[in-house]
Amino acid sequence: MALYPLLRPLVFRLDGERAHRLTLAGLKLLPVGRPPAADPLLATRVAGLDFPNPIGLAAGFDKDGEVPHTMLGLGFGFAELGTLTPLPQEGNPRPRLFRLAEDEAVINRMGFNNGGQLAALARLKTQAGRPGIIGVNIGANKDSDDRIADYARGVTTMASVASYLTVNISSPNTPGLRALQDAGALDALLDAIMAARGPKGPPVFLKVAPDLEPADIDDIARIAIERRIDALIVSNTTIGRPRLKSAFAGENGGLSGAPLRDLAQQRLADFYKATGKAMPMIGAGGIASADEAYARIRAGASLIQLYSALVYHGPGLATEIAAGLKSLLIRDGFKSVDEAVGVDAT
Repeated sequence: MALYPLLRPLVFRLDGERAHRLTLAGLKLLPVGRPPAADPLLATRVAGLDFPNPIGLAAGFDKDGEVPHTMLGLGFGFAELGTLTPLPQEGNPRPRLFRLAEDEAVINRMGFNNGGQLAALARLKTQAGRPGIIGVNIGANKDSDDRIADYARGVTTMASVASYLTVNISSPNTPGLRALQDAGALDALLDAIMAARGPKGPPVFLKVAPDLEPADIDDIARIAIERRIDALIVSNTTIGRPRLKSAFAGENGGLSGAPLRDLAQQRLADFYKATGKAMPMIGAGGIASADEAYARIRAGASLIQLYSALVYHGPGLATEIAAGLKSLLIRDGFKSVDEAVGVDAT
């Protein structure tokens, strides 16, 4: 981990997707560590789950569940796999992953490339019994005739190996997927998902896009509460394009990383307010430091997730953020991370 600043120039000479595959291959060679010990200041309970710290690995890094426990061993309080679809699919044509180094950003149009839920299920079953919180992010196949049925199938297939399930309807890279955020479609979708989960299934989280109008936010918040969703993940990548320096700025796809930070934080605050502070929030998008994680927590997030920042700061980032976050909480007189959640919300 300490060598990453020296290795990064070499990694950046490779195509982004190839570099990612090599990273996963390297992580498979590491001994599988244990999740971080619960810290009295950082530990938190969300949706009935006890998180040793609030720093999570976002979906997209480990799509097929190849290294979840290795990532926990690197200091993450939880790891989210996927997005996994019922059937394997190749995703969109390459190139489809672009590093915007000048902006500390990433644009991707991967298109839910993954090996399918059954392959991931078999892999995760071999890891059953290991400690740690592993979430599974589910989606629909691109050519599906019934996307709601795809999500329900994902729930029934993956529930037995998931600490929680995330319903991803906010990727911009599957045509028409974000239409499931519309009130009528979302109500039908969540009705089917909660029925598939049943009374004894794992918690269900909903991942939303940052590119929403105020009326959309109010509708999603209302329906999520009515359908008893356990938490909202705010947010996915954006199709917007703030001022960017990189030559890749015009590539199609979802933008993540530093340029997403302010928008994602604002949407988190919007949803925290729209839900009446009654639903746990998971902040994602543009978080790369303890200060940024702390700001998201103070805005209403009980947990945070990161991915793109690892590209620029390396695998030691979770441990670094945890240490910095603890110092910030102590500085401000908080006795737990829970005490800081939402203190800046208006």
